[in-house]
Amino acid sequence: MTDHVRWGILGASNFALQHMGPAIHAARGGALEALATSSLDKARGFADLVPGLRVHLDYDDMLNDPLIDAVYIPLPNHLHVEWSLKAIAAGKHVLCEKPMTLKADEFDRLIDARDTSGVQVAEAFMIVHHPQWLRAKEMFLDGAIGELTHVEGFFCYHNDDGKNIRNRPETGGGGIRDIGVYTYGATRFLTGKEPTEITHANVRCENGVDVFADISAQFDGFTARWLTSTRLQPWQEMRFHGSEGILRLTAPFNANVFDIAEVELHQTKMGRRIERFPADNHYVHQVERFNRSVSQGRPFPNTLEFSKGTQAVIDAVFEKAGLE
Repeated sequence: MTDHVRWGILGASNFALQHMGPAIHAARGGALEALATSSLDKARGFADLVPGLRVHLDYDDMLNDPLIDAVYIPLPNHLHVEWSLKAIAAGKHVLCEKPMTLKADEFDRLIDARDTSGVQVAEAFMIVHHPQWLRAKEMFLDGAIGELTHVEGFFCYHNDDGKNIRNRPETGGGGIRDIGVYTYGATRFLTGKEPTEITHANVRCENGVDVFADISAQFDGFTARWLTSTRLQPWQEMRFHGSEGILRLTAPFNANVFDIAEVELHQTKMGRRIERFPADNHYVHQVERFNRSVSQGRPFPNTLEFSKGTQAVIDAVFEKAGLE
């Protein structure tokens, strides 16, 4: 183990430049030291963030860099499995953007490679590292809302740029893979339950990718409805409705970007109570937990097995909609 995780980023995506690069740079217990990209122009923003950053103009070159312990992979969705496996084979710890695979059974290769190599491998499902979600789960497990009956999840934004990878079928685009992973995964994370059936799937596609998905599911003891769209006014929230209260998260996925992260607890006797989390950055929390996992052997809360479960829900949604 190392007491200081040396990071490289595999691909100069805008998301990595705006969010994960700064998070890796800011997180305790590690440092951003290298970037792999075919474009020196794209590297400039990262070099401004980290003076002295090593830039590899070939992905394999960075994987062969002995001064890199872990790689973050923000490549287009269809490349995640391939480059995660290459990084694992090179002995690197891997944090890969979601969705890490395009089918649930693809996780089996990653799990086998992780277990054989002994490196840490995880999907970057950052919301489970945010204190708002940890607090909401604590309240739920303490019985704050009584018996859960129904869950509502919304995540919408507007992006009709045909060149964007989220709108291209050949790169594994579409709203369900991009943001459905959050509404479905958040429900599984807080409740600890799996859907027994996808009961309804109203999905609208454009140019081979889903742009609107109204999905209903049956769980053991409660129902869920999730709305995701890449063609609507930005909106997000999660609600967990129980027999004795309601938990509502006002910015569950883009905390303090979409809005201030708040957990609201509504109860008949106690009224509405609000807990706010205005300063927390879930990307930084995620990297710090990953660093501790690598350097101290601590468990990483978002396992490949959990991510496989969310991908299984996505697969079931596509099957119900007749798209896979």
